[in-house]
This record gives sequence, structure tokens and C-alpha cells, in this order.
Amino acid sequence: MSSLTGHPPRQGPRSVLPWLAVPALVVFVGFAVIPLVGVFVLSFTTWDGIGAIHPSGLTSWRAVLTDPGLPHALWVTFLVMAVSWVVQTPLSILLGTFLAGRQRYRAVLGVVYFVPLMLSSAAIAIAYEALLDPNFGLGAGLRIETLSQDWLGRPGLAFGVVVFVVSWQFVPFHSLIYQGGVQQIPKSLYEAAQLDGAGRIRQFFSITLPQLKYTIITSSTLMVVGSLTFFDLIFVLTEGGPGDATRVLALDMYKRGFKASLMGPASAIAVILVLVGLALALLLRRLGGRDAGASQLEGA
Repeated sequence: MSSLTGHPPRQGPRSVLPWLAVPALVVFVGFAVIPLVGVFVLSFTTWDGIGAIHPSGLTSWRAVLTDPGLPHALWVTFLVMAVSWVVQTPLSILLGTFLAGRQRYRAVLGVVYFVPLMLSSAAIAIAYEALLDPNFGLGAGLRIETLSQDWLGRPGLAFGVVVFVVSWQFVPFHSLIYQGGVQQIPKSLYEAAQLDGAGRIRQFFSITLPQLKYTIITSSTLMVVGSLTFFDLIFVLTEGGPGDATRVLALDMYKRGFKASLMGPASAIAVILVLVGLALALLLRRLGGRDAGASQLEGA
């Protein structure tokens, strides 16, 4: 009909939709793909960050992979990741379920819980460093001997402090994710459970947790991949010490690149972090099943 009238065919909504993704694609390529390719290329060079860049083949990779400190940094990174996941996930699920209630005071508590996430990691680290100072901190001010310990000077305590501060900062974010997931669960499931005589605890384990399967996968992916990039908080709080007790891979990358001016090895570590994060994200997605994004009962 359009050829008879001489008018061009009209474009439907579906033909316009792909063009709407172009700005996001340009931003992704410009700020993710191109820098990643640049870092990968730098890992095969020798550069001090100022002078000329000289190709060096696998020299940087050999230096990194044969460094005896790399396995320890990987171990500390995975340990921080695992322990923080174990601490954050149960707390986030419980807080998210609690905040999904209809009581008015819960909305106020939700805002209060969200405050730590609005603070910068550096500011949080400085605050906790001052509070935990054995001579002038909270314990010394209140004259409580239990709190007046060298929290950041002993390996075990320093690691525990890092996990605690990380959890304190990011539990609100994951609680918000679980709150949205709980609110998407059909109320009819809880009403049927109440008719069957199930209490709140039984409803939580029989309805809430199973329905939050894909939300848990999403939250865990963000939590695990995000833990690979912990740097500013650990740098300000412990600088990787005492010794190398809290020296994660991201901090090792910074020290090689900006303190030792070894941009080649630092870029190699950055590539390792990307590969580890990608592998963990794919593993978690596989654990969630093929239909992880197609749950009809969840909106998260």
C-alpha cells in the first residue's frame, strides 16, 4: 500500500528500540572495553607511568606469576570475600525481610540503615581508625579494657576489623535488594501458609528463602565481584598490614603500579582481577540456573 501512495513505510516501536541502546553501548565501550584492552596491552610492556612505554613481552607476567607474594594476596582476597559474604548475606536477608513490613517505623529504620552506604569508604576508614586507637580511641575514652586493644596492629584482629567495617558499610545496600525481593513475593502464599497453621519462622524458611533464590544469586554476584575491588577502605585502615595480613590483590596492584612505578606488573594483576571476577560471576549465574532472570515471582 505504501508503494502505491508514494509514502515511505512507517517504522514501528520495535525498529526504534535498538537505537535506544546505542548511548549505553557507547558509554560501555568507552569506559569499560577500551580501558580494559589498554590495561591488557600494558601488561606486556615496561612503563614507569611517566616515560616511554617499551614492549617487553611476558616479562611483567613472569614477574607477577613467580612472585611468592601473589598466592598470599590471592588467599587474603578470597578470604575477605568468603568471610564478608558469610557475614553480610544472613544479615542482609533478615534486615531486608524485616524492612519489607508495612509498619511506618520500618521506613524510618530503612533510611537510618542506609546512611553508611552514603559515606565514602575513606571517611569510614578514618573514623574507625580513630575509634579503634588503643590510646585515644573509644575504649580509652570509656576506660573499657576490652575495647582498648591494638585492633589494627595484630593480624587476626586487623582482618576481623576489615570484614566488620566492610559489612557495616555494604549490608544496607544488599538489605535494600532483599527488601525489594520480599515485596515481590505474592501475599497469597503467606495467606495460604497461615491457613495451614504455619508460623512466621516456618513461613520464612518455607516461602521467603525459596522465593529469594534469584535475589540471593544477584546479591551474591555483586558482593563477590565487588569484594575484588576493595582498596580505599583497606588502604586507609591498615595499608595491607600488619605485615601482609590484609594485603588484598587490589592493594598489591596499587603498590606495584603507583609506589614501585611498575605499571606492567600492575596491569597484569588488573587483568587477573578481571578474569577472576568474570569466572566467579559466571559460576554464580550457573548455580542460579538458566532461568535466573526469568523468575515470575520476583522483581529483583
